[in-house]
Amino acid sequence: MSQSSFDLDFGDEPVDDAANPTFTVGELADEVNRALRRSFHDGVWVRGEIHDLNERNGHLYLTLADDSPGRRAVLRVQFFSNARARLRPLLTQHRLRLAVGMKVRVYGHLDFYGPGGSLGLKMTDLDPRFTLGDLAQQRDQVLRRLVADGALDANRRRGLSPVPLRVGVVSSAGTAAWHDFHDELVRSGLGFQVVLAATAVQGPTAARQVTRAIVALSHHATTRGLDAIVVIRGGGARNELAVFDTESIARAIAAAPVPVLTGLGHEVDRSVADDCAHTSYKTPTACAVALVQAVSSYLTTAEQCFATITQVADRGLIAAAGQVSGSARRIGARTHAAVERADERLSVRVERLGARTGAVLDDAERRLTLFGQRLAGRVPGHLAGEERRVAALESRVRVLDPAHLLARGWSITRRADGTVVRAPGDVAGGDILSTQLSGGSVTSRVEPDRSPPP
Repeated sequence: MSQSSFDLDFGDEPVDDAANPTFTVGELADEVNRALRRSFHDGVWVRGEIHDLNERNGHLYLTLADDSPGRRAVLRVQFFSNARARLRPLLTQHRLRLAVGMKVRVYGHLDFYGPGGSLGLKMTDLDPRFTLGDLAQQRDQVLRRLVADGALDANRRRGLSPVPLRVGVVSSAGTAAWHDFHDELVRSGLGFQVVLAATAVQGPTAARQVTRAIVALSHHATTRGLDAIVVIRGGGARNELAVFDTESIARAIAAAPVPVLTGLGHEVDRSVADDCAHTSYKTPTACAVALVQAVSSYLTTAEQCFATITQVADRGLIAAAGQVSGSARRIGARTHAAVERADERLSVRVERLGARTGAVLDDAERRLTLFGQRLAGRVPGHLAGEERRVAALESRVRVLDPAHLLARGWSITRRADGTVVRAPGDVAGGDILSTQLSGGSVTSRVEPDRSPPP
């Protein structure tokens, strides 16, 4: 076996050349970071919308997205615990809390993470004015659309029942906001009937769920009856209130068939939902207190009206009693005169009746005597006819009497059980028969047929 040999010419260029160096992956990662620090040595501001948000070990990891037309891009951001602690007073001052869907402008340093092969931003600062301005801009756009089609004031035109005892509530079940509202109604001692549409009021799906809950309670109000719908939540960050700036919630409130009351837990800020609602309150407790006061005020007014009516009725009864007393005296006098006149008329009629009674009785006695004479003359003829009919019936009975038939030679034969024998087939050999004749009866026994068969 032979193997041909050949030489490969790779040239004389060295593998590592300063003009065209070759990097290891780690070296390239370091070089990228040095280039980033040279280009963005003071850091960089970036704006975008938070799409993903995760917290681990006190650090916050989020993804900023740019959904501009033709410019879709994402950037991973690390918000480490030390930076979070430093920025917490700033977020608290402006009542902001990072959440999915929130638009932010953040500052940080770009970093290429070699082990993961990804580019990220180490966040160290945040511009709250950008987020608040964006929220305000979105809110203004929604309000302009609602004003344009008349939906902003639609629910305020609904009349609130003077006794709003049947209440539908949109709230997260088991929260402090729900308990504050519910406990206030219970303490009032009034007969409130509450229908709870439990739903999330925070988070990325809150707007959709709150809208569905309002629509469901609106249907309940139409089919089964509600006096008001209440939307409540506890306090929170200002940007979390933006859930209630959603146009779908505003239009659901505008379309509700009954007044909608809001108590969203913000002492200063107002949402679009507050602007669309029939009445807005700062807290869930204030909302419940307003309902209790409405019912109590109505009951107090009703009690006052009842007391006034009672007083008027009492005065009327006193006056009426005086009038009745005078009327009674007049009626008594008139009644006495009427009774006297009736007595006089009765006496006259009695005298007339006594004079006519004798003649009537004489005439009745004459008619009775005449009828008696006529009856006495007709009785013998009727009796003779009835005797003839009885005699004819008697002769017919004698003809049909079985004793007469027996006397003429007929007989009646019966079996031991008393049944009448009408044909030879009615008896069998050994049967005891009793034959009734005119002069008595004869008992006989039937002999079996001993003739040979034909």
